[in-house]
Amino acid sequence: MGNYGRTERKEDMSIVLCGEAGQGVQTVEFLLTRLLKLAGHHVFATKEYMSRIRGGANSTTIRVSSRRVAAYVHRMDILIPLSRGAVEHVAHRMTPETVVLGERKVIGDVCMPQSCRFFDIDFTKIASEIGNKIYSNVVAVGAVVNLLGVDLEHLKGYVRHFFAGKPESVVEDNARAAEAGYKAAGALNLPADVKLSMAADTRVKGELLLNGSEAVGMGAIAGGCNFVCSYPMSPSTPVLTFLAQHGREFGMVVEQVEDEIAAMNMAIGAWYAGARAMVTTSGGGFALMVEGLSLAGMLESPMVIHIGQRPGPATGLPTRTEQGDLQFVLRAGHGEFPRIVLTPGTLEDGFYLTQKAFNLADRYQVPVFVLTDQFYIDSYYNIPALDLSKVSVQKHVVETSKDYRRYESAEDGISPRGIPGYGEGLVVVDSDEHDEEGHITENLDLREQMVDKRLAKGYALEEEMAPPELVGPEDYRNLVVCWGSTYHVVKEALERLARDDTAMLHYRQVYPLHESTVDYLNQADRTVIVEGNATGQFADVISLHAGIDIDDAILKYNGLTFSVEELVDGLKGLLKPD
Repeated sequence: MGNYGRTERKEDMSIVLCGEAGQGVQTVEFLLTRLLKLAGHHVFATKEYMSRIRGGANSTTIRVSSRRVAAYVHRMDILIPLSRGAVEHVAHRMTPETVVLGERKVIGDVCMPQSCRFFDIDFTKIASEIGNKIYSNVVAVGAVVNLLGVDLEHLKGYVRHFFAGKPESVVEDNARAAEAGYKAAGALNLPADVKLSMAADTRVKGELLLNGSEAVGMGAIAGGCNFVCSYPMSPSTPVLTFLAQHGREFGMVVEQVEDEIAAMNMAIGAWYAGARAMVTTSGGGFALMVEGLSLAGMLESPMVIHIGQRPGPATGLPTRTEQGDLQFVLRAGHGEFPRIVLTPGTLEDGFYLTQKAFNLADRYQVPVFVLTDQFYIDSYYNIPALDLSKVSVQKHVVETSKDYRRYESAEDGISPRGIPGYGEGLVVVDSDEHDEEGHITENLDLREQMVDKRLAKGYALEEEMAPPELVGPEDYRNLVVCWGSTYHVVKEALERLARDDTAMLHYRQVYPLHESTVDYLNQADRTVIVEGNATGQFADVISLHAGIDIDDAILKYNGLTFSVEELVDGLKGLLKPD
């Protein structure tokens, strides 16, 4: 990978923690990111991990910077290996400038890159002297914090806060462990370029630090969601967990059901009864929901479905990331009925789009998908406060009269939706084809009318379609197209390329496709799409619905997210010359 210079690295540092599952890597990550944010630094963290409860090798990358960062970098400035095999796991990311802080006896006799700078700190010995080797991770936190210039008292204060629920002796031992690690790193003869040199931004301290699952979950709450039922399936489970933790606080029923079939059917029943319901799952779980999806299509029932994508087919790589389910979501279900697919790229998108999904589903009486992926769900960074004045719960239920007809004809296909017990009318729905009152019919002319009515909503909802976001010069020659979670990595790659003839076009809503797509693409001399799948699924959507073929594609489907560096290198070879 390219060397982007030491001057930048003092303003932006990449720290990698690597160890076995169950070893406490996430605790170190949690402590470090919160400490750094409270110290006034921008932070971003993402993880890659194996599908096992213990063992293996998992790593977390933390970026700390003087500016907002939300993209993964291949570069590794500091490595903290916490177990045997950790160095080998991330060796492909090591450079002559990488500093390794760790225990030689734990790492073992591994062959590091000859130019790697290794500094031996016996975390375990220091922790044992304090009282228990279990404190070794907190010792490591103290060592890293020293390199990043955070004040010792700030470190100890936050460690005490973090362990406040423990016995006082445990709290103080952890504070001592953090201080010991801090001083141990200070005693090392570390090169000057290792230490971060940036001024703290006091505004960062009060900002939110969220991950994707929390953004989606908070969006559901803001959307008036009051019923969630799902079967746990990574990487979507954290959304279910978050809503379960806050369900009682917001008057929400959260149900873990026996399987995904039950989840979808219960959610349909909840909407019928007047609730605002959501299911959250991954591709394999959604496969079981597809029959229920068609039921929602026939009933013209609102539905919100969050899908956290992971590599398939079948179980695939259950803890990795991919943008491989777009075509599945677009084509799922037997029969023809409209749907909406939202693909958040930023944490703000996750909040606002999920909130919007409930209003769209309620108004148009269609399934609305919020399509994320493992990288999006598990990554977090600091953002300013969310603007609640931008959100409102919009309900479209009517009070029924005695002559109420659930599927009354309407030019835009949107019949008035009643719910049982609200008014004098009878609310009849049926999975068979039906007449305007909701009763089964085999009248073939009426069948055509009902199909046309349902599809008419597809044209009506185009009024709500969010246009793609153009980032960069308006007089571009090169246009890089992306969707969903690739927003930040493509944006930063283009910033590094610093070309005034190249722009990014990001889609946070991929279906229905916004009509401006044609004009954006026709303006470019060369188009490149960036997707986390093997076949260019969104490129196919553009070709089918806009009639334009994308010139080139950068695709990744090994289960890992794009790095900024690989996109810089890839785009250099595809863009029109300056």
